[in-house]
Formats: sequence, C-alpha cells, structure tokens
Amino acid sequence: MRHVDLLPAVVVALVAAVAGLVAGLSLRRPAPPEPLPVREPTPGLPGARDVLQALPLAVLVVDVSHDVLLANRAANQLGLVQGGVLAALPQLRRLVDDTRRTGAPHETEVQAPVAQAGRSPAVFRARLAAVGDGTVAVLLEDVTEARRVEAVRRDFVANVSHELKTPVGAMSLLAEAMVDASEDPVAVRRFGSRVQREAQRLGRLVQEIVDLSRLQGADPLPDPVRVPLDRVVAEAVDRARTVAAARGIEVVRGGDRGLTVLGSEQQLVTALANLLDNAVHYSPDGTRVAVAVRCADDAVEVSVSDQGIGIAEADLERVFERFYRADPARSRATGGTGLGLAIVKHVATNHGGEVTVWSVEGSGSTFTLRLPVAPAHAVQEEP
Repeated sequence: MRHVDLLPAVVVALVAAVAGLVAGLSLRRPAPPEPLPVREPTPGLPGARDVLQALPLAVLVVDVSHDVLLANRAANQLGLVQGGVLAALPQLRRLVDDTRRTGAPHETEVQAPVAQAGRSPAVFRARLAAVGDGTVAVLLEDVTEARRVEAVRRDFVANVSHELKTPVGAMSLLAEAMVDASEDPVAVRRFGSRVQREAQRLGRLVQEIVDLSRLQGADPLPDPVRVPLDRVVAEAVDRARTVAAARGIEVVRGGDRGLTVLGSEQQLVTALANLLDNAVHYSPDGTRVAVAVRCADDAVEVSVSDQGIGIAEADLERVFERFYRADPARSRATGGTGLGLAIVKHVATNHGGEVTVWSVEGSGSTFTLRLPVAPAHAVQEEP
C-alpha cells in the first residue's frame, strides 16, 4: 500500500490518541505561556507526546470557547495559537463550531491570511472531529506549496498547448498551400521556406521546454565545478555572431577576465546565449551588443547591453515569466518562444544568483546575471 493510502488510517489513529490525551483535561481556560506545550499523555498512550511533537501536521484540541487545550510544535510554528486561543481564522472557527454541533467529522481546505503563516496565501487541508465534552480535535496540513505547483503546472500545460498550436497550424496551412501551388515552382519554394522557419521555431520551442523542465527538476545543478567565465562568454558570443553579422550588429566583449564561478558550464552558456540572442533580435540593424564581466564584492556580474527598442516599465517585472512577451508581434516575427528569459532566471537561481533588468523604451536594455564567486576550495573545473 502506498504511503498516501495510509494517511486516512494514520489520521484516525491520531484523533483517537488526541481524544485520550484530552479525556483527563479540565475544560477551564488554560493560561500557560506560548508556545503551548503538549500535555503529558494519559496512561495507555506511551510515546504519544513525542509522536505529536514530531508530526508535520498541526494538531490542536479546541474547547467551546475556542480556547486551545493542546497544541503541538507544528501548530505553534504556523501561528495557529494566539494567547492560548485559536487564531482568528473565521473559516476554521466555523468548521470547529459545525463539528461540535453536528458531531460529524469535517474535511476541507482553509485559506489563512499572511499574518498566520508568513506567506500569501497559505492553504491548509483541515480535518476535524468531535472528541467529547464539546472539544474538537483539529489536524491541519500545510498544502500551500502543493497548490502553487499544481497551479503552475496547469498554466504551463495550457501555455505550451497554445504555443505548440501556432507553428503546427501554420505548417499545416503552408503544406496545403504547397499542394495547391504544385505547378508553380516559385510559390512552392516560398511556402517551403516558410514551413522550414516554422519547423525551426517548433524545434526551438520543444528544446526550450525540455531545458526548462530539467532546470526545474529535483536535481537541477548536479556536480557543480569551477567554471571559467571567459570560456562561457566566448562560447555564447560565438553562438550569437552568425545571426548578428547577418544584420550588421557588432557583438563586443569587455570587462574583467580570469573570473570563475561554481556551477554548470552548459547551463551558464545557455543562459548567456539566451540573453545575447534576445539582445540581437530586439536591436536595430547596424547597432552594437556588449557583454561586460566584472567582479563586484563577493559576486561576479555578467551584463548584456543593447541599443534596441527597450522595455516598457509596466513589463519589466514580468519579462522573466514563462511565455510572457512584452511585444508579442515582434517576438513571433523573430521566432521567439517566450521561454528564453525564464530559462535565464532558473539558471541564475540554480547557481545561487539572480538576474535583473534595466531598460528605458527607445534607449535599449541591460540584463545582468549576478553569480557568487567560486570559493577557493571548490571542485576543480572540467577539462
């Protein structure tokens, strides 16, 4: 039987244990200092105190006045007890009253405000059962992160589905046009070149989805080593030069040399190449894109600056979101997938750093990748 299948049975056992612990308690309002300790277990329940304290679920026993007769460590850490009373969570208090009145167990989700859990919004799976004498046992499991991941996954699947439909639909229409124009070699070549562009765009999209999935995996940065930034910059600039040269855009490199960071060379090259690709695609022909490296305190900063169209202030906070495009029409025209900057953000996070952006419409943009300097005792670099 899987662990998740055992949870209901475990919960029932815990409620029974809590009922035994409460059986000998007075219903008078307690006045112990916070955090409230777990009372000594009644005979017949050896180790119940240790079990409740170690339990990741928050366990509470509440009387008719919402006074807390028992609270384990998890309940106190979540801020569910205030002055010996159940925190002012209207939804949870209503559930406690309904459970006491009907005697029937309840199971639902409860949303808590920022003050109760330190983040917004906090979501708990609540299980409640009457345990006699007007008291109610409450078990709360923090499922905030699980709900956030579910929402992100739903949005990601919806966005991927939408993005995949665009090149696939275009290729289907272009293929039909090629069949209809089979007697016109010029039209066939024109439609064929457009099919090729859409196929390349589809390939880039699929590859970036794979890259993003790997970066968000359980082990996004395996076996970090010392990475020479000179080598990372040289490889990324080399990848960008072909496209840049075709439009007369000069890619230059400046700043400090000989700096190293700890991480994955492949991921760092991908991140910097994405920043350069973005800069080239959003720059006018005949302009310049610059890569600058400098050591700032205990960090290394790699900046990519362009003389392009810039980014509106309203879009600055969202440019690192997946599939977000400040200029959708231009992004699609250049073959952008909307995932490049999201990949950069995850690479920076995996390396213990961050990526920031400065931009003014009409005056270009500067993206800065800030990474910790490799410690002296770090693993040696790959050959």
